[in-house]
Amino acid sequence: MPGARPSLLYVTDLAYQARGRRYCDEDIHLASRLRAHFDLALCHPLDAAALMDGFDAVVVRNSGPVLAYRHAYDAFRARALATGARVYNPLTGKADMAGKQYLLDLTAAGFPVIPTVDRAEDLHLLPSAERYVVKPKLGADSLGLRIVPGDRLRELATGDRLGELATGDRLGELATGEILVQPCVDFAYEVSFYFVDDDFQYALYAPDPGRRWELRPYQATAADLEFARRFVDWNDLGHGIQRVDACRAPDGGLLLVELEDLNPYLSLDALPEEGRDAFVTAFTASLGRFVRGALSPA
Repeated sequence: MPGARPSLLYVTDLAYQARGRRYCDEDIHLASRLRAHFDLALCHPLDAAALMDGFDAVVVRNSGPVLAYRHAYDAFRARALATGARVYNPLTGKADMAGKQYLLDLTAAGFPVIPTVDRAEDLHLLPSAERYVVKPKLGADSLGLRIVPGDRLRELATGDRLGELATGDRLGELATGEILVQPCVDFAYEVSFYFVDDDFQYALYAPDPGRRWELRPYQATAADLEFARRFVDWNDLGHGIQRVDACRAPDGGLLLVELEDLNPYLSLDALPEEGRDAFVTAFTASLGRFVRGALSPA
């Protein structure tokens, strides 16, 4: 008699409205394919902590920016860690899963990343630029992101007007390290590399910098993959899906924009059918190994 099929709690917000993308379509497609191999139920991220005990594993997918439900997400993490629940992606991620601190850590370690600081007294460490990007440390999906003129940042760097600037102005949060500042890079295009269990799957790029989510398949070179793997290796996640977002800088090299290891949108609709099928096959096999314990859980 065959054994019972593994059960998955698939966490997604089907109603989440993302600019330029339909998150729900991707999860409807993935869930329909996974049902051939698992007993599967979908739930909203606000319900995950209450429902997770009844499943063999929890799969966090297009659940939206954590900022929208921070307390519920913290409760979910705490319960999962306390009970030893299997969560995919595992909760050991050091990148976006833990906020944007990794951009500071990678900058300090000399990785090829857009230079990043979080303190007014460190603004002088950034390359001179006409414009700067200011974004929350716990942001996602461009929430709270602003472009600030260079003279505004230079005014802030004097340090004696932070209180005044804080009034109705998120720049004042530099005083407490709640936001990040980066030079605004005049890049040629953005490109994303997608991995499952450390294995490269596909790459997509946006030829027009002004149309971030109009993506096309990208033929990654050996140098591109070496770049992307540096960050996957650094994160040492072991299992799950990761997306390495980069930009092609004016000198021709790649710079990391973001390392998404919590709930990366996959843009599967930009792939040909055989590409989507190959990804689903890799994703399904990874989940099977993870749930059955062939690999060590987080």
